[in-house]
Amino acid sequence: MPSPRRFCRLAAVLLLALPGIAAGAPADPPMLGPVPVDFLLFALTLAGVALFHRHTLPVAVGGLVVVTLYKVLFSPFPGGAGVDGLVTLLGHEWVLLTNLLGLLVGFALLSKHFEESGVPAWLPTLLPDDWKGGFVLLVMIFVLSSFLDNIAAALIGGTIARVVFRGNVHIGYLAAIVAASNAGGSGSVVGDTTTTMMWIAGVSPLEVLEAYVAAGVALVLFGIPAARQQHAHSPIETAPPEGVEIDWMRVFIVALILATAIIVNVVVNIHFSDVADRFPFIGLGVWAALLICVPLRRPAWEDVPGALKGSVFLLSLVLSASMMPVHKLPDASWQVALGLGFVSAVFDNIPLTALALHQGGYDWGFLAYAVGFGGSMIWFGSSAGVALTNLFPEARSVFAWVRAGWHVAIAYVIGFFVMLAVIGWHPSPPKHKAGTAAPPPVVAPVVQPAAPAVR
Repeated sequence: MPSPRRFCRLAAVLLLALPGIAAGAPADPPMLGPVPVDFLLFALTLAGVALFHRHTLPVAVGGLVVVTLYKVLFSPFPGGAGVDGLVTLLGHEWVLLTNLLGLLVGFALLSKHFEESGVPAWLPTLLPDDWKGGFVLLVMIFVLSSFLDNIAAALIGGTIARVVFRGNVHIGYLAAIVAASNAGGSGSVVGDTTTTMMWIAGVSPLEVLEAYVAAGVALVLFGIPAARQQHAHSPIETAPPEGVEIDWMRVFIVALILATAIIVNVVVNIHFSDVADRFPFIGLGVWAALLICVPLRRPAWEDVPGALKGSVFLLSLVLSASMMPVHKLPDASWQVALGLGFVSAVFDNIPLTALALHQGGYDWGFLAYAVGFGGSMIWFGSSAGVALTNLFPEARSVFAWVRAGWHVAIAYVIGFFVMLAVIGWHPSPPKHKAGTAAPPPVVAPVVQPAAPAVR
């Protein structure tokens, strides 16, 4: 079997050699039956990532090259056709890509500062000494992510887990760390990029807050099995090593970087929302704080190459996803919102959220939960998962992640239906009906007392 690198080179060469290149720019994406060929190429890339989990970077980059060449030659980009369409797309996406790169690499250095501060070694004194210690740690990550970026929350949680479990962390527990960070950000307009997008678009923070009904239920449903998995795999070490001293200067550096990320995010999105998508304020803000603190403590520059590899992998998938001909979602409904959670496990949730905001007609709490939490089901389905697997490369296997983290998918579905039963589906008016009266709320289709059937 050819190696993934050789396969990607061969695919690119064959694509360039394809005959019948039209002289004019393509107007519509070519179809294979009802499916655009673009989607098939992206699906092959994702399948390559799943099958060749030891070669995820060359597969993702190779897939990006193939998709880009195909789009230039045969299929229009969302903003136009040919090279001009590619330039237009890059001009729009570079801010998102730069922010992600800055956050992924910057927070990798932050997690090293945090690890070397001595706090993770001291924290076991605050945690219970059985499986409940692992669950309490997941709750802490959930709470942190409600006001921190989910990447930072996942990395901080992973750093603590590596210490308290002596470096022997179960893949199911790693999936739970990512799920806790994504679930914790789903109900807060400052906890996740997608919820911040909703806030900027005029969605009330209270409409997003209701996502915590589903997220809280999900936390219990995946958190307890994951904590028990980890306890059976490697019990928590509650007694800190002798001679642990807190490096308060590193604690200050971590706090400063996190505060900078929060403040920049809030200030830019509230007061400068018209330029928020034109310049990578958040990513550069994190790096400004990092560089200012270099004289105080040296960052772990030797960790940058590894973080860059993981970042390039994610950026390749995000850019490939942004090229897909997704111009319209199905009509909004709770069924579609539920499905978007599964789609977000393999398709970047930022363009999905943008499409949903443009279309309207969603209950935003349900959408926030679905696109925020859904990416936890696969390790590359969210930036938090990619960042955490930079610390734990052994988790870069789709099959191992899904097999060990089975509780995440189950928790997602049950949490969604509990929220539907408790709150009901209350959609906003669709965009094309703006200015008209909102449709009446749709009560959850649950006949009393049949709620136990949801379980």
